[in-house]
Amino acid sequence: MSSSRFPLPHCSVRTKILALFLALSLITLIVMGYVALFTIGSLAKTAESGSFRQGEQAVDMATAALQQSAEQYLLQAASDQAAIAGTLFNDTETELNLLSVQAITLQGNPPLLPVIRSSGRDTPPADPRDATLFLFSPGSTVTTDSEEFSKSAGMDDLLQGMYVTDSDLVSVFLATDSGILRSYPWENTEVETYDPRTRAWFTGAKGTNGVYWSKPYVDSFGHGLVVTSSKAITTPYGAWVIGSDVRVDVINREFLNNTLGGRGYAVLIDNSGDIISRPQLAAVDHRWDQPFPQDNVFATQDPALRAAGKNMTEGRTGVERVQFNGVDTFVAYAPIPSQNWSVAVCLPVSEVTAPIDQTRAGITTSSRETEALIAEQSDHVKLIFSLLSGLLLIVVIALSVALSKAITRPVDTLRQATQAIGKGDLAYRVELRTGDEFEELADSFNHMAADLRHTIDDLQRTTAEKERYASEMEIAREIQQTFLPETIPEIPGFEIAATTIPAMEIGGDLYDFIPQKNGSMGFVIADVSGKGVSAALYMALCRTQIHTCGTGTMEPAEAIDQANRLIYDEGRSSMFITVFYAVLDPRTMTLSYVNAGHNPPLLIRGDPPLGQMFEGKGIALGVIDDTRAKPWTLPLRHGDLIIMYTDGVTEAFNERDEYYSEERMMDVITRNRNLPAREIGEALIEDIRLFAGSAPQSDDITFILVKVR
Repeated sequence: MSSSRFPLPHCSVRTKILALFLALSLITLIVMGYVALFTIGSLAKTAESGSFRQGEQAVDMATAALQQSAEQYLLQAASDQAAIAGTLFNDTETELNLLSVQAITLQGNPPLLPVIRSSGRDTPPADPRDATLFLFSPGSTVTTDSEEFSKSAGMDDLLQGMYVTDSDLVSVFLATDSGILRSYPWENTEVETYDPRTRAWFTGAKGTNGVYWSKPYVDSFGHGLVVTSSKAITTPYGAWVIGSDVRVDVINREFLNNTLGGRGYAVLIDNSGDIISRPQLAAVDHRWDQPFPQDNVFATQDPALRAAGKNMTEGRTGVERVQFNGVDTFVAYAPIPSQNWSVAVCLPVSEVTAPIDQTRAGITTSSRETEALIAEQSDHVKLIFSLLSGLLLIVVIALSVALSKAITRPVDTLRQATQAIGKGDLAYRVELRTGDEFEELADSFNHMAADLRHTIDDLQRTTAEKERYASEMEIAREIQQTFLPETIPEIPGFEIAATTIPAMEIGGDLYDFIPQKNGSMGFVIADVSGKGVSAALYMALCRTQIHTCGTGTMEPAEAIDQANRLIYDEGRSSMFITVFYAVLDPRTMTLSYVNAGHNPPLLIRGDPPLGQMFEGKGIALGVIDDTRAKPWTLPLRHGDLIIMYTDGVTEAFNERDEYYSEERMMDVITRNRNLPAREIGEALIEDIRLFAGSAPQSDDITFILVKVR
């Protein structure tokens, strides 16, 4: 990997030194030329700077004045638009309030017979303006004979009157909790599933104490994108909601698009930042029964525009300069107090600054003509400096070549030394007497070669010792394997499985089978204190003594006591061994055993299976010279499962230093108790490995499984 972010090209040190001196010379010449040219240029620019500066100041002052005037004008336009919108909303709310009063009056009087006709969807009138439309919502139980239907007909003439009075409306209607819809003028709709009770204008009006204004949505009668104003009243039949629709394009055309003579545009937003109306806002291909996606002023990435939106939703008046759709834009806003909505008037900044930009361009053109004259005079000076620089460059090249040879000669000597070391000649020495850092580097190189030679010798000796140790450990492992039984004994009516996995190359765990004269079989499982070679040697001693003593008698306690005396007498260290020894008599179906300080075996018995630990635990062998092991007898039943194990099973740990535990071992064996003994052992080993994960094996793992068929 390169030691520099920008690696130098592959070339000799001599070439690099030469390039360095040339670069320094060129830099010096360039700096001198720049200073001279700058001095000449500054004298010429002094004459033009006065007029240029005055022109810039005039442009800046005009720009500031225009911007201030534009902001005041926009703020006034926003206030005017807000006032107009407020009048529109107030008129609409006044009309709805009048209709609401009339609707309330109808409740206490006999039904009125309207002058205007009322027709259903399937009976269109000759002229839609001569009739209202009535519909029944899906699931409604109201009919044309119902009293509420007759009462609601009294509103038809008033619906027509409100529509005629306000030319901006596309429809005026009445909807009831019972499912009646009366709408003027008569319009056909193919939507049979339309239910006004589920629309936002209906539910919003019922939840509002006054007039409710909806957000833009797609009208089911084909009017496109509309905004609805609605108000609910309480009747004996439930809530009645009176509403009127205004198309969004009507608001844009007759209200917002008239702003600033067509150069700017206006936007209407509600108190949550949703855009109610703006240019080009239309239904497009959205269906009436789908939510219409709302544009929100807070969705922009421009922080200034989000700040303006916050001020608008809080009912403030002001002017901001923002980036809108990539265009630098003035935004003036004012509130509509009656609605808690706000109007924003937008004008591109370029519309204000265009005259100033033209003036600035004229000043820039004049400045460039002056700069061209100065450049012509500067060319003469550059020619003179170029000739002088070329002469100086030739002199510098000659000096650089001579100096680079003197500097790189020691480097060549060191390069030859590294090649010799690379070929294995560690006796090679560098002779340099330059009296500088190169001489110190040569001495360091000679010391490095000598140290490297000693290091290689030490490494060869260490490698040979490690190989010898590894070979001896492999032999020791093979010898230790001979101490374990070659085969698993077969006892009619029983299944037996045994496994040992050393934590190191050789281990200190032991299991053994001791045949008895009468067909019984002795089982031994033991664990020597410690690990490694010493534990393995001690294990070999103990295995011999226990096997010999176990062969001579069928009494487990007598065999263990005799083996303890021999182990204690022959032991020459502080080591000891824990032993569990049992004799299985298949004729009497009993298991006689003693426990000399070992983990108590686990017995799984019954259906449902229950686990229990063996009773009895004495002192380990080799600790004292005289022991009195207590014998125990366990009657066996068909289906019993016994596991004898060392602590390497239950004390295996994982990456979080958690122990495997007797409970988990009992759970695994219980779940797999119906499998053959060998497969139960495999399942236990696999679960231990799964639990341990990447944690190293800390102790030898050994167990014997006995299953009674």
